[in-house]
Amino acid sequence: MAGERVRWGVLATGGIAASFTADLLDMPDAEVVAVASRTEAGAKAFAERFGIGRAYGDWASLAADEDIDVVYVATPHAAHRRAAGLCLGAGRPVLVEKAFTLNAPEAVELVALARARGLFLMEAMWMYCNPLIRRLKGLVDDGAIGTVRAVHADFGIDGSFPATHRLRDPAQGGGALLDLGVYPVSFAQLFLGEPAGVSAAATLSPEGVDLQTGMVLSYDSGALAVLHCAVNAHTPVVASVTGSEGRVEIPGGFFYPERFVLHRDGKEPQEFVTDPADGPRDTFRHEAAEVMRCLRAGAVESPLVPLDGSLAVMRTLDAVRERTGVRYPGERV
Repeated sequence: MAGERVRWGVLATGGIAASFTADLLDMPDAEVVAVASRTEAGAKAFAERFGIGRAYGDWASLAADEDIDVVYVATPHAAHRRAAGLCLGAGRPVLVEKAFTLNAPEAVELVALARARGLFLMEAMWMYCNPLIRRLKGLVDDGAIGTVRAVHADFGIDGSFPATHRLRDPAQGGGALLDLGVYPVSFAQLFLGEPAGVSAAATLSPEGVDLQTGMVLSYDSGALAVLHCAVNAHTPVVASVTGSEGRVEIPGGFFYPERFVLHRDGKEPQEFVTDPADGPRDTFRHEAAEVMRCLRAGAVESPLVPLDGSLAVMRTLDAVRERTGVRYPGERV
């Protein structure tokens, strides 16, 4: 595939699928050749909007399309295992939206299938592919703030969502945690790894999903991560990493940052800003580029978004839900 355009199939036609597709269309080495929805009408409307050649009214037809190099799965969380599994079973590499699956057992099944088939699989954690986040990670790994002692992060929106909205629907994996909390948890894991202990509390909706969740993750090193997510309160969406010799602060929009500030003991603060050459800060192109780089290299896994890391995040999210009492229909947890 080296030097060739990568042919994408898009499975689902919601807002995130539209944003991702729009970014793919701006990439000269990417081509969106097919889209699938639960209905033919929905697929055709999406295809007409973005100039996509083939529109399928069922997922299986997309999975069977041999002209597709990789499928982007953008369904709600509850359908990730089925949709991604269908594509992997048909021999298609897959990029699947976050949260990776509804729960850890489903994630284990998906990873096992990809590894058994020797197929590429990646969670769409675009934060990990962001150039400024990668620079921050490199600085921390190189000891810029000493030993990491604490991570703080929050992500909250005030949607005032009605009971019929997917974010309040247990059948679709609704609630703040899987939709928004996956970002603070993944951010903490980037610097501290999987926690040894998990404490959590949540405010639940009448439907039984979390409207907001607070988490404290503890580590054998003594480090702590204090995290929060909400769909009923607009929060600053900031993050920080504190070490024994300094700290890093990311103002608003920490998962697609415009800048961060490095504070080191006895030194003036140092600001790092996004490179204009990297494009808009809200682009999905870095994530797509990483997928295509891996495919061209014959890799079945991305070093930026490793599958073991996605499994670890899902285990943490499961532990949080266990402590807050959130359960989804039909779960085997």
